Amino acid sequence: MTNVSSSNGLEKHPKLRFPGFEEPWTTSRLRDFADRVTRKNSANETDLPLTISSKDGLVDQISYFNKTVASKDMSGYYLLKNGEFAYNKSYSVGYDFGSIKRLDRYSMGALSTLYICFALKKYNSDFIRTYFDSLKWYKEIYMISAEGARNHGLLNVPTDEFFETQHFLTENADEQEKIARFISLAERRIETQQRLVDNLKKYKRGVMQHIFDGCDKGTDEWTTLNLRDIFKKVNRRNSNGEIKNVVTNSAEYGLIPQRDFFDKDIAVDGNTSNYYIIETGDFVYNPRKSNTAPYGPFNRYTLPDKGIISPLYTCLVLKANINPNYLSWYFKSSAWHRYIYDNGSQGVRHDRVSMTDDLLMGIPVAFPSEDRQNKIAKLLDLIEARLRETQVEHGLLVDLRNTLMQQLFI
Repeated sequence: MTNVSSSNGLEKHPKLRFPGFEEPWTTSRLRDFADRVTRKNSANETDLPLTISSKDGLVDQISYFNKTVASKDMSGYYLLKNGEFAYNKSYSVGYDFGSIKRLDRYSMGALSTLYICFALKKYNSDFIRTYFDSLKWYKEIYMISAEGARNHGLLNVPTDEFFETQHFLTENADEQEKIARFISLAERRIETQQRLVDNLKKYKRGVMQHIFDGCDKGTDEWTTLNLRDIFKKVNRRNSNGEIKNVVTNSAEYGLIPQRDFFDKDIAVDGNTSNYYIIETGDFVYNPRKSNTAPYGPFNRYTLPDKGIISPLYTCLVLKANINPNYLSWYFKSSAWHRYIYDNGSQGVRHDRVSMTDDLLMGIPVAFPSEDRQNKIAKLLDLIEARLRETQVEHGLLVDLRNTLMQQLFI
């Protein structure tokens, strides 16, 4: 591939091109290379309700939402066929002006008339699919879109103006095919990397289940103590407001600076005098439930700088002679969930565990001999390190693919 000027007088060229292609790209209106699809599912040819996911494309509503949100009678829905495209006007993370996806997984499906559907009448279909994934068309949508009346991310994009949008594309069929094939290869590599990530996550869950399953049943190999016998509560307060490093307790990322997680500080009015001060090695329990932490994340603070954390969390200092890395993994397992299930109420908010301090400090903690603690921690640390490396590589591949797509199109 070669880098070329993005413009030459009135001519337009992409920044990155395959050798042998030098002619400028031309502008085409969407109506010049696509026809609107308005056919209805009036004969109920399909009972498959579709939705558009910015990540997964056109997918079955039932498998995506675990339910259908379509009307029981879908005869008034559009009948979309394999290879045809649909535009979703809804905002989603990373897709400020919606997304355009091609139906690939099914022969046909029913789609709400809120979407704009179309079929190509020229150009390589894989090339056009890749072009729309590049988001280079956003500049045109930006010019014609306005916030919808419902004011929750639905854009007001008139259909007639949507088909008048202009797109710079190559007329050379060989160049279209090369671009589509190249991006397809990159996407397959990303999919392979994602499978590695998923398999490592599954392997880690299996190893943890094997290690901790039944550890609370009271055998000769395991000792069980209550939380109060192992930890003492942190009572350090940020009374003078000296520490500014506000930390949040994330189920996925652990204890990290709030600004890194939310891209902003969300401490109430900046007043943190009542916040707890945590230091390296302290443990923090967040009672807020999530999919990955159904009874709240329980993490160890590993950063070198002191931090401050909301008084809604329980902060603990280890006082027993137990490997802290082992305890970190124990609290990532489900071994202590039964106790929370039996003793924690939903309280006023259903998304938080509600327990008194006395009950909370009664959480059982099971641990084996010191030697086995060390081996468990070392094994799980190694698996986690491999998983993180694989996730980083996946992220780099995605970034590379996105950068190439931005440079391969105008």
